[in-house]
Amino acid sequence: MKMSMKSKVIIYTLLTAVAVYFLAPFIYMFFTAFKTEAEAIAYPPRLFPSKWLFENFKNAWESQPFGTYLKNSIIITVLTTAGQILSCSLVAYGFARFEFKGKNLLFMILLSTMMIPWDVTMIPQYMEFNLFGWINTLKPLIVPAWFGSAYYIFLMRQFLMGVPGDFEEAARIDGANAFQIYWKIYMPILKPSLILVGVLNMITVWNDYLGPLIFLHDRSKYTLALGLATFKGVHSTRIIPMLCITIIMIIPPIIIFIIAQKYIVEGTSGSIK
Repeated sequence: MKMSMKSKVIIYTLLTAVAVYFLAPFIYMFFTAFKTEAEAIAYPPRLFPSKWLFENFKNAWESQPFGTYLKNSIIITVLTTAGQILSCSLVAYGFARFEFKGKNLLFMILLSTMMIPWDVTMIPQYMEFNLFGWINTLKPLIVPAWFGSAYYIFLMRQFLMGVPGDFEEAARIDGANAFQIYWKIYMPILKPSLILVGVLNMITVWNDYLGPLIFLHDRSKYTLALGLATFKGVHSTRIIPMLCITIIMIIPPIIIFIIAQKYIVEGTSGSIK
């Protein structure tokens, strides 16, 4: 049943209004980043700056070693994403394609870990990493990702459960072993799910503040999220530099999301082509 032109106009008008409502804070933040501090806190507020101060971004970036912070954020994001993709796909492959005693019990135990908030394990983890001598290094933020995440394992397992067994049988007939089947058959099939996990992990790690705050003490190890927080003092907040760095920080996730949105939909729906 086709919608009438009037219905389409109403629906698109409502969608546009909702989109503008959610985008309004970001639009205001963008224009405010080009204002002076006085204009940013002026009342009543104005959307457009009286004079466009493009140097605000340069001054904010040079006010602290954000180049170092950016490098640390990229290292942590790339290595944790690679670790999550490899470890989670391997565990999901085992749960989806192998039969062994206690498989369902182990999977239930794995899923139950999602009910434990990170705040509960934060202190034991700190004590463990302190024992290893990893405090004030990037290791506590990177190494755990190479042991998988229950949520990502669940996503990939559900995706693999929908894959016909014909692929595996054909590969075994050709003499492929279990790891070759995983690497050459299922990894390409898992591409939408892998991209979905990669994007979700990247956004989570890129914006993570609490983890670096706990494990990192030296400014040379700071991430962008920690560097951004330094603009907020006890008695005052440097609004313009904070907005400038915030805009710079949100650009990579937006670009990644736009590029990968097709695969995100496929990875969520579990469709196989």
